[in-house]
Amino acid sequence: MNRDLKKLIAAMTLEEKAGMCSGADFWNTKGMERLQIPSVMLSDGPHGIRKQEGKADHLGLNESIKAVCFPSACATACSFDVDLIRKMGETLGEECQAVDLSMLLGPGVNIKRNPLCGRNFEYFSEDPCLTGKMAASYIKGVQSWDVGTSVKHFAVNNQEYRRMSASSDLSERTMREIYLPAFEEAVREAQPKTVMCSYNKVNGVFASESEELLTKILRDEWGFEGYVVSDWGAVNDRVEGLKAGLDLEMPASGGYRDAKIVEAVRNGELDEAVLDRAVERILKVVFDYADHRHPEAVFDFEADNEKATAIETECAVLLENNGVLPLQEGQKVVYIGEFAARPRYQGGGSSHINASKVTSALEAAEAKGRNVSYVKGFPWDGDEIDAQEVEKAVNAAKNADVTVIFAGLPDVFESEGYDRKNMKMPNCQDYLIEEVAKVQPNTVVVLHNGSPVEIPWADKVAAILEMYLGGQGVGEACDRLLYGQANPSGRLPETFPIRLEDNPSYLSFGGDGKTVDYTEGIYVGYRYYEAKKLPVRWSFGHGLSYTEFRYDNLRVSSPMLNDESQIQVEVDVTNVGAREGKEVVQLYVSDRNGTVNRPVKELKGFQKISLKPGETKTVQMQICARDLSFYHEELKDWYAPTGTYELLVGHASDDIRLRCEIQFTTKKVLPFHVSGETTVGELLVNPRTAGATAGFLAELQKQSDPKEYTSDEETDTKMMQAMLDGMPLRSLLLLGVPGTAIESLIDTLNMFVD
Repeated sequence: MNRDLKKLIAAMTLEEKAGMCSGADFWNTKGMERLQIPSVMLSDGPHGIRKQEGKADHLGLNESIKAVCFPSACATACSFDVDLIRKMGETLGEECQAVDLSMLLGPGVNIKRNPLCGRNFEYFSEDPCLTGKMAASYIKGVQSWDVGTSVKHFAVNNQEYRRMSASSDLSERTMREIYLPAFEEAVREAQPKTVMCSYNKVNGVFASESEELLTKILRDEWGFEGYVVSDWGAVNDRVEGLKAGLDLEMPASGGYRDAKIVEAVRNGELDEAVLDRAVERILKVVFDYADHRHPEAVFDFEADNEKATAIETECAVLLENNGVLPLQEGQKVVYIGEFAARPRYQGGGSSHINASKVTSALEAAEAKGRNVSYVKGFPWDGDEIDAQEVEKAVNAAKNADVTVIFAGLPDVFESEGYDRKNMKMPNCQDYLIEEVAKVQPNTVVVLHNGSPVEIPWADKVAAILEMYLGGQGVGEACDRLLYGQANPSGRLPETFPIRLEDNPSYLSFGGDGKTVDYTEGIYVGYRYYEAKKLPVRWSFGHGLSYTEFRYDNLRVSSPMLNDESQIQVEVDVTNVGAREGKEVVQLYVSDRNGTVNRPVKELKGFQKISLKPGETKTVQMQICARDLSFYHEELKDWYAPTGTYELLVGHASDDIRLRCEIQFTTKKVLPFHVSGETTVGELLVNPRTAGATAGFLAELQKQSDPKEYTSDEETDTKMMQAMLDGMPLRSLLLLGVPGTAIESLIDTLNMFVD
């Protein structure tokens, strides 16, 4: 339905317009009967519906309606499958229509800077490329049902400690390369109906009041068309927020901040046109939902439960396997650990779903008549060693063919609102695993956790299967994978360090409560570990299969690339094993030009394919100039120097199978002004000044006392160059160069760069 929103807004009083910019209550927007403006409901997500019909809260403390709990983002990211997550989004969109929810608050796309962030289970990855592509696909899926999404938390929200007030302090380059690209991809590719601003400050300015973030970058640069909503309670100064681009405050403030807006307009502090613009943005999204209801939508609990199970089956990551998996029918197997009977399948806080049903691995095994017994071993929610339970577990393990220990992090370890204290699992679990492994070489460990953990026993067990927080179907999915009904195909979306102290943000994470300095800069996750050549437990992109894949014939559509063009990268992948399986082909880019401060390589593309035994498929991906570039703060733009770049294709960040080089040419010119502070080395590497500088140095060397140099002319030249490389032009006075000659040289060189 076409509506004249400007005419509608003109019919409102100032008080009514101010009121439209905050919620009616905890979850609903304000309606206006006299102008036929409906009230619509928003609800937490992202991996299920948390619609609250009774007492409302934003921390998951009060009950919500029964819904299907899909795998959390920590698990779905492991799929590396944009089609899969889009289908999950489509299912969630239909569920929202069925229960009359206009907005699902998600996805969460904040980067996993440190394993201790209490909300990491809601976020996809340490890598912005993977995060952005998964988020965009999720948004497209949900919004295909005319239900809005709210990509969050914008921006640089990477810890729970003092999240409502602390300032995330970082360089512009770090923000642009690591913490903003996923939001940019989501906006440019999927246009979420809303963007949710975060609680924290960014470089001293509340995100809710940052015109740079909410208007200049989000709208003017990326073209965002929806409205910006505050995280619940994130508003600091309502008027300043409105000026910056914060449209809707949630939840309601009881009219307190609405009155602030009215007062600001009346006293001239706020232009009423700014208020009108915010109201128009909100109404556009409200009516978009109200005018596109889907009466055919149904919430099919059983069908959606099976979808949740199938999705988790695609997400689990086989971290280690000496051949003990898959289990064989008839083997005598003992399940140990209460997670086998009572799985941990989601995190705590605002994304906590009231699951319609939960299937444990033990229930799934019993339903299929498998030869499985069970010993509790340790509790699901505590950390106390029970000697009798340990003894039972060890004895049962001795008498079994295979032991499967279900371990991980209890609920209280991971939740919105606080960060983890360390990266360890409960001591009772580590102890039991060590004891069982001593007597049973065929010990398998199944993990349930939302973020990496330290694993001191990794080399003592036969296999490790990472389920992450896999939703209500995690037990059935685990059964299918353990017994080979499905082939594991998940890949790690984050690095597992050997210990917490190895993490690049170890010294600065959390900050002092007021500020947190992002001292590691762009070196987050695998970017850091590879640059430092630091061993890790498992690398980004790692994941095993019950089959093997071979990579052949890497080729590009052209060996040359420029600012406007793109090239197609192709590689042939063959299943050389005996089982059908899925491979995640990963494409990385490496700058081979000696450019200062660039990662060894960065993920720029990926694709998941299914292959039958002996089958070959050709994978195609694209590369453009942006994929080669870093953010240049002086240029205020993305920049890649002319030169050579390497394309690397492989199974994981530490398992590159094929590589080739391409040549790139750019027309972009970096800002450069020669002064007395400019070094000779800078001049020699800049193509615009290199020739004139080299000529000047050659003349300088001729005029020097030959006794000061060796008889080897080549050595003389190298010594001179090494000495001068870091010398600023003003210091040429030390070599006897007249000051007037230095000034003349500076003027001449600036003619080449202007």
